[in-house]
Amino acid sequence: MFSSTLFVASLALWGKAANAAFGLTTNTGSYVVDAGSSNSLKFTVDRDNCDITSINYYGSELQYQSTGSHIGSGLGTATVSATETGDYIKITCKTDTLIHYYIAHSGDPIIYMATYTTAEPSIGELRYIARLNADLLPNEEPFGDVSNIDGGTAIEASDVFLVDGETRSKFYSSQRFIDDLRHCVSGSAHRVCMILNQYETSAGGPFHRDINTNNVGTYTGLYWYMNSGHVQTESYRQGLHGPYLMYFSRSGTPSTDIDTSFFADLDIEGYVATSGRGYVKGTASGADSSFDWVIHWYNDDAQYWTYTSSSGSFTSPAMKPGTYSMVYYQGEYVVATSSVTVTAGSTASKSISGSVTTGTTIFKIGDWDGQPTGFRNAASQLRMHPSDSRMSSWSPGTYKVGTSSESDFPMAIFKSVNSPLTISFTATSSQTGAATLRIGTTLSFAGGRPQATVNSYTGSIPSAPTNLNSRGVTPRCITISVVSGSSGDTYLSPNFVSLTYFSSSQLSPEPGPNIEFA
Repeated sequence: MFSSTLFVASLALWGKAANAAFGLTTNTGSYVVDAGSSNSLKFTVDRDNCDITSINYYGSELQYQSTGSHIGSGLGTATVSATETGDYIKITCKTDTLIHYYIAHSGDPIIYMATYTTAEPSIGELRYIARLNADLLPNEEPFGDVSNIDGGTAIEASDVFLVDGETRSKFYSSQRFIDDLRHCVSGSAHRVCMILNQYETSAGGPFHRDINTNNVGTYTGLYWYMNSGHVQTESYRQGLHGPYLMYFSRSGTPSTDIDTSFFADLDIEGYVATSGRGYVKGTASGADSSFDWVIHWYNDDAQYWTYTSSSGSFTSPAMKPGTYSMVYYQGEYVVATSSVTVTAGSTASKSISGSVTTGTTIFKIGDWDGQPTGFRNAASQLRMHPSDSRMSSWSPGTYKVGTSSESDFPMAIFKSVNSPLTISFTATSSQTGAATLRIGTTLSFAGGRPQATVNSYTGSIPSAPTNLNSRGVTPRCITISVVSGSSGDTYLSPNFVSLTYFSSSQLSPEPGPNIEFA
């Protein structure tokens, strides 16, 4: 009995693990691709609309069956063709403004992709969404349940939910582009990871972030957002987005170092091989060494970035030829700008220097790093809603310089929640002359911006900030109030956030001492 049972179990395991022959099957309404991987991966593409309708990995169906995986919200209709050449299968989907590619390489448990655009999709945003089986892939990595809305009740718009007393949203799965090389969904026997080689044709810069994963109960979404209206800070770029890929494994987390150089041999529209690119190499200096330093290059067609070494040295990724703006960040705060020209096959030498200069400081709350790190609720604001019961009070009372801690200063001020914010401090006789009050903010909602009152003096109202169409998140005496021509309830009232993104201009010294809110 034992031998028979063991033999049957072995056959079942062999059936799952054995790799079928690499190849392409053409059906009336679909293409079926067998990747020929050791743990069998087969996927099916609809010949009418380019949707993936089936992903069978290691004997299990991982594709959500009610809706396919696709670009945007689906192409609707497309001209879909397929070719098999040697060790590669390429499926090409064309519309008037877009070409999407699915590629398989013999033996790889991977669906390689790239998307060429000349305009934004007419339906939905420029993203790839894989709608996967939530029963087999319920978990989201690396941030866990913060974006799992299964069983939740909507509490703001249609994208913030309350689940078991916790606020959750697909937006809470986001990671800064510079750090987002891989995000995954998983279960007890399967893991699927979206791996991103680069964001060169996306928009937003190194500190932009967007939706990565979202378990909605009926399916688990695995995304790559190329362009979106989520805190849009620059014009969209068009051209080739990718290569990017979905990597299938049983349990292990794959490396992000995936070779996609073979795209150069597959007639991919807009693909620029390494041989047609150049580099920038140099040294950054002058910024506060207690923060990470980032170098960012961008123009209308492409964007790139890299961290510097601890000594400030840097080498760019392989860049398409052109003239680029070059930005040096202390954390996420701009300290210097320049420009550089990149030519194919060569390395340009370009160093950059800059620092934050504010003069003599009376007191400072926070740091000029472009982020609200250390302020009240800053550690939580990326993973939960401001109304979440796990948040500390947004109205901690008067901030007393020399007594209060940095965590007593809220990272956002909301017109209907905690405005005005009062700060008290004692000045010496030598500090009672002319002074400059600096308040650093970089993200606002509904035109919210700070207006300061110092004793009986009230400063002028700053001009309205650029509308990014985003909800954001938000003795002597100083009060800081939110001013705006708009209104709203509680956390949807006009607000501003203390340095949660980055400023576009460098500070310059002004006469007299400075009071800083960084």
